[in-house]
Amino acid sequence: MSEVAEVPGPYNLVEIFEEGVKAFSDHPLFGTKNSAGTDYDWVTFSEIGRRVDDLRGGLASIGVGQGDGVAIIANNRVEWAVACYATYGLGARFIPMYEAELPRILKFIIEDSGTKIVFVSNRQVLEKIESFPDEIAGLEKLILIEGEGPDTMADLERIGRERPVEALHPDPESIAGLIYTSGTTGNPKGVLLSHRNLATNVTAVRHAIGDAGGPGDRTLSFLPWAHSFGQVAELHVLVKMGGCTGFAESPATIVNDITLVKPTILVAVPRIFNKVYDGIHKKMEQQGGLAKFLFDMGRKASKAKREGTAGLLGAIKLGIADKIVYSKIRDKLGGHLRMSVSSSAALNIEVADFFGDLGIELYEAWGMTELSPAHTANTPVAKRRGSVGRPMLGLNIKIDKSVTGEDSQDGEIVAYGPNVMQGYQNLPEATAEVLTEDGGLRSGDRGWVDEDGFLYITGRIKEQYKLENGKYVFPAGLEEASKLSAYIENVMVEGANRKYNVAIVIPDFVALVPWAREQGLPEDPAQLVKEPKVEELLLSEIAAKCGEFARYEIPKKLVIIAEPFTTENGILTPTLKLKRRKVMERYGDEIAALYG
Repeated sequence: MSEVAEVPGPYNLVEIFEEGVKAFSDHPLFGTKNSAGTDYDWVTFSEIGRRVDDLRGGLASIGVGQGDGVAIIANNRVEWAVACYATYGLGARFIPMYEAELPRILKFIIEDSGTKIVFVSNRQVLEKIESFPDEIAGLEKLILIEGEGPDTMADLERIGRERPVEALHPDPESIAGLIYTSGTTGNPKGVLLSHRNLATNVTAVRHAIGDAGGPGDRTLSFLPWAHSFGQVAELHVLVKMGGCTGFAESPATIVNDITLVKPTILVAVPRIFNKVYDGIHKKMEQQGGLAKFLFDMGRKASKAKREGTAGLLGAIKLGIADKIVYSKIRDKLGGHLRMSVSSSAALNIEVADFFGDLGIELYEAWGMTELSPAHTANTPVAKRRGSVGRPMLGLNIKIDKSVTGEDSQDGEIVAYGPNVMQGYQNLPEATAEVLTEDGGLRSGDRGWVDEDGFLYITGRIKEQYKLENGKYVFPAGLEEASKLSAYIENVMVEGANRKYNVAIVIPDFVALVPWAREQGLPEDPAQLVKEPKVEELLLSEIAAKCGEFARYEIPKKLVIIAEPFTTENGILTPTLKLKRRKVMERYGDEIAALYG
């Protein structure tokens, strides 16, 4: 491993917040859509600072102190951030949870984390857990965010104004909070993150952004702050750099919200970028005519520009396409978007190229909750196509080939730096499995590093499998490529110890039904998934989108289902990751039948 620079302080999130409030006092920080749905109302750094001071005093008045657990069950909102920084200012631990989480998981997290106080967003959530104080030892109080009167956040803030308490600056090694992993198998694991872990990662991300971002930058907030990626990359980093964020009202309103917020930076997961890519291409196909011609011309000219073969004619074509077509697409994304960050899963190169063609640089990063969460990133000054960038400030990696063989190009990525977690809550054996004696974290991801230090992800060790011919398959890449088809909403590839791969496919019926109408097929999704012509279409689409993969990797047969993968049916985690075990439990017989 190479030598790395030390990350400068501060080494706790309280000081980072205080510095942000002082430096950007009158700047907007959070925006919430107004009741009419026509615009956003914004609050400033100083207004949030005052609310944090008030709530800190209120929490102290009910006995919250150093090391206590304060949890929240809420979607992203102003009060989420207020509760978070007020908790840190008392040296207490902050434990976020999802509103949509199952009650049994909420109960497990509250018990496992030793939570003392829980903030709940509204009365609907309160009703799900109102029995918990009688059932969980140590849980003393539920605080309602929306409403007034006893045991509400408003009342605690009122008390805090009357009984102020100075913020303490926690020891860097003290635990700032627990973030519970998605739980693709069994109960989620509570990742213990110290103030040093999180604060140094915030500084490293801010350093990576450099002059490309700063005060005045704006995001649309829809990644859950209960997950480490959204919380650090959006909330804490925005506080440090003086940016602001507008809260998306719901997933269904994002298209409208983005035009109102007008973000300059978008922080998202590949699924979001894939949806935008897919939606634009569908619209171009439907629109046809001159717009489609110019769109295709622009894509070809952009490709030639990347390859250095554009010439003067190519530049003219690109300029025409940009003025007439690409500019209108950018307007649909708010008109000010210039930079996007993607992490959490593999990003298809075609999607990244497409955003670049639009004039919106898309920077892919790599990390995980156990790394607070970011570790490598492409940046405005160091970017390489297809990679997830180089280690950020103060961080390093090594590739362990003991799990792949010394002759292999790739191996398990082991991460080093002040962002490496303290361990898993109440799970010493699981902690020992991933933390190495020399201070590294075994990531479970496979990858390799080029001569300039850029990291390339090749798959997830636990998700890889061998076909009957002994060749390895990494299904995630195949799945992401397949989902670029306009006809495919979701897919899972499987084939462990079999002759060939198969896949479960959920069609995108918005595109498939019009196609079926033209073919004279039934339009009812339940009937449509049984049609042989649909399987032929989807297999051809998968083969076309997975053209860069080896032929033996491409699925040969399909199980086509009408029910989507969702968090509600338990197949997706709250961060939209696929629970492969759940899919196999539900559809394993159908998969086995494909092999006869």
